[in-house]
Amino acid sequence: MTRVGSGIRRAAILAALIVLAACTTIYRNHGYIPNKEDVAKVTVGESTQAEVARDVGRPTSTGLLTGGAWYYVGSKFRHYGARAPKEVERQVMVISFDDQGVVENVEYFGLERGEVVVISRRVTKSSVKGLGIVRQLLSNVGNFSAGQFIDSPE
Repeated sequence: MTRVGSGIRRAAILAALIVLAACTTIYRNHGYIPNKEDVAKVTVGESTQAEVARDVGRPTSTGLLTGGAWYYVGSKFRHYGARAPKEVERQVMVISFDDQGVVENVEYFGLERGEVVVISRRVTKSSVKGLGIVRQLLSNVGNFSAGQFIDSPE
């Protein structure tokens, strides 16, 4: 009887550990935001699109304005147990170019209480072109599930 009791006890402990492990919060990153060291190589007013592509990498989306802009978007999702993943953070880095393909602005945007906020800005001009797309990229918090990004059913 002692062997059976200890086997049941071990099974109960193992089941409790599995349940606790399933409820552990896991964070997963989606998208790409270049690291600060690579972005530091970009000089506003001097670097070209080719140099940015070499030093920072090509973005997942670009702007259609004259000269254009490159948008790097990174999100952090929280996975908790059997609940649907929840986006807890989103950041957008924008590198905009003038008509000759030279870097005009390097900016970081975040989402604070549902509002787009400028985190950091290195600019040659004070006007921000294409802020509408940044607002769109940041305002979609919660409209996507992680399954859409990894091609798996929800």
